[in-house]
Amino acid sequence: MIVALGADHGGFELKEIVKKHLLGKGFEIMDCGTDSAEAVDYPEYGFKVGEAVVRDKVDFGIVVCGTGIGISIAANKVCGIRAALCTDSYMAKMAREHNNANVLALGARVIGPGLALDIVDTFLAASFSGSRHCRRVDLISEFEKKC
Repeated sequence: MIVALGADHGGFELKEIVKKHLLGKGFEIMDCGTDSAEAVDYPEYGFKVGEAVVRDKVDFGIVVCGTGIGISIAANKVCGIRAALCTDSYMAKMAREHNNANVLALGARVIGPGLALDIVDTFLAASFSGSRHCRRVDLISEFEKKC
């Protein structure tokens, strides 16, 4: 499985922790930046990860900023992205199972590294359950086409 990672300066350190963790588990990583804790603009990295996902260069994306809010908003501007900001493992599981989320957003200043890694593992291990949730995800996709 290939995962795209992207973060601004506020999420850089956590992105590096997630990257090391996933590489250790055998995942392939596309690192979309940033490469330091020097101030940058989060939308650039949310867009890069989102585009990698919708262009099928990767299977999933993970984006990180200070709160996870800004970078998740940016990623969700890419048509076809369903980015979910998760602060616990249950949210990560439901984001995949019920919403077919394809990008996970994390807030580096909101959660610690241990919880973040559990959220990442849960998100990547879960699968879309389909059934009644297909209709809802399809409604989102159809509305998106109107934009």
